[in-house]
Amino acid sequence: MDIKVRSVQKADYDAVAGIMDQVQEMHVHWRPDIYRSNKNLISAEAFEKIAEGDTFYVGEADGRVVGVLGLVFRHVESPSHVTRDILFIDTMAVEEAYRGMGVGHAFFELVQDLAKQKNCDGIELQVNARNKRAYEMYKKCGFREKSINMELDTGQ
Repeated sequence: MDIKVRSVQKADYDAVAGIMDQVQEMHVHWRPDIYRSNKNLISAEAFEKIAEGDTFYVGEADGRVVGVLGLVFRHVESPSHVTRDILFIDTMAVEEAYRGMGVGHAFFELVQDLAKQKNCDGIELQVNARNKRAYEMYKKCGFREKSINMELDTGQ
C-alpha cells in the first residue's frame, strides 16, 4: 500500500477528528475508570492553530487521511539529567481499517528524518499498557522501555 505522509491542512479536520475519536474509544474500552467518551477531543479552532504549525502530520492512503501524527520537541536540561534534545511522539493514531498496513512505519520514517534534521538525541513516546499491537510495533521499530508508569487505585 502506498502511504504518503504530509503536513496537516485545515481541510483535514473531519478526518483527523474521526481517527482521534476511534482511538479515544479504544482507551475508553480498555480503561473506563480513566477515560470517557468524547466526540470533540479537538475543537475546530484548536485544530486550526495546530494546522498552522509544523509538528502535526497526516498519513494518506487510497486518497484519504488514514492516520495522524503529532510531535513535540523537548529540550531536557537539569542537574540530574544529561542535556538532551528529544523528539517526542505526542500523538500517533491510525484509522482502524488501516492498522497493520504500514501507516505507523511511514510515520516512523518521517520521525527519524526529522530527528536527524533537528540533531535530536533521541525519539520517545508513551503507549497505553493495554495497546499490545502498538507496543509490539514500537519494539519492532527499535524502541525499548525507558520507564514504567504505575498506579494504585485508592478506591475513592
